[in-house]
Amino acid sequence: MKTVLVVGAGRFQRAIIRRARELGLRVVAIDGNPDAPGLCLADVPRVVDFTSPDALLGQLRELGIEGVLTVQAERLVPVVASLAEALGLPGIGTDTAHLLTNKLAMRARLAEAGIPQPRFATVRTEAEARRAAADIGFPAVLKPADSAGQAGLARIESADDAEAHLAAAVAASPAGEAVLEEYVEGTEMNGIVVVQDGEVLATVLCDRLRPPGRGFGVSWLHVYPPTVEGDRRAEAARVAADTVRALGLQTGIGFPQLIATPEGGLAVIECAARIGGMMAEHLRDALGIDLLEVALRLALGERVSEEHVRTRFERPVAIRFLTAQPGTLTPGRVTRVGSLDEVLASPGVLDAEVFSVVGETIRPVRVISDRRGYVIATGVTREDAIARADAAAALVDLEVVAD
Repeated sequence: MKTVLVVGAGRFQRAIIRRARELGLRVVAIDGNPDAPGLCLADVPRVVDFTSPDALLGQLRELGIEGVLTVQAERLVPVVASLAEALGLPGIGTDTAHLLTNKLAMRARLAEAGIPQPRFATVRTEAEARRAAADIGFPAVLKPADSAGQAGLARIESADDAEAHLAAAVAASPAGEAVLEEYVEGTEMNGIVVVQDGEVLATVLCDRLRPPGRGFGVSWLHVYPPTVEGDRRAEAARVAADTVRALGLQTGIGFPQLIATPEGGLAVIECAARIGGMMAEHLRDALGIDLLEVALRLALGERVSEEHVRTRFERPVAIRFLTAQPGTLTPGRVTRVGSLDEVLASPGVLDAEVFSVVGETIRPVRVISDRRGYVIATGVTREDAIARADAAAALVDLEVVAD
């Protein structure tokens, strides 16, 4: 029995822990939070301090680990790369991990490779922010250089805006840097690119829709198939694969996000080295691809064949994330969480979950952690799948009081 280390045992890591055990693997799961829900699912749960690499390695060397991965936690991608190097295991390498988690390094490398992307500038001071805003124009987007989850993200409409929001963006960046970049209008897409030994084995795209207002960076609806079709979809898939290769990912799963503009162009927004946005569930339900097994095989240094990434069926699927304004949830303190039976019994619903617990506060959507669950639905068309997901989401039974 092989042993795999899952770094991070939060809510969205539970699926990889379960799948690893279903495949007969021994799972070591580590997290800094003793209440992380994935710990109780692992064969060997460990509460660890990620800020102490030497102590962490000391705890892991004796466990016979043969592969290490994280599938959702952006901040843990460099940790996984470092552990893999220290333990002599398959991994993406620390240099590649840096390129795929630091937006400034990423932008510079993509520029060198000629990958289409928004115009951008590094900003650390208010003076730099005002100059960059004047050069790039409006609207623009300000974001931390090395953070995730939309923390510190803001849409910028003026130089005063850039100056006003800079402190929050820099505060959310461990490096104390921010990126100001051109706001690109168009259809946004999530991509999944599976690559092994430099060979792209599969590329899948779906639409990534976002709400208006302050939460504009948070995806609240994923839909397959994407609206971009034909030659434009083929070109988007090529750019997604080129992005992953340009950033040095030789073996792993890349998660690029692209925008197809109304004028026919493409722009790469960013790219991660993980499975993001519940894309494992999306590929499972839309195409019959077991992306979690693929991730485990890559982490263990096993071959991924065409069979592992073969489309077994194809159907429209929508994932509606549950949010408050402008979503359907009511803001306030949760006093009761009802049954999901009616939601799960709704036409076309494949899966659903509510994250909210009694006592927590539901807020209007600003960052990814404001998503309080999801509904996955299928239909005859993509529009039908969306309508079914939305109808089921409206049935979620939560009681709240004004906070």
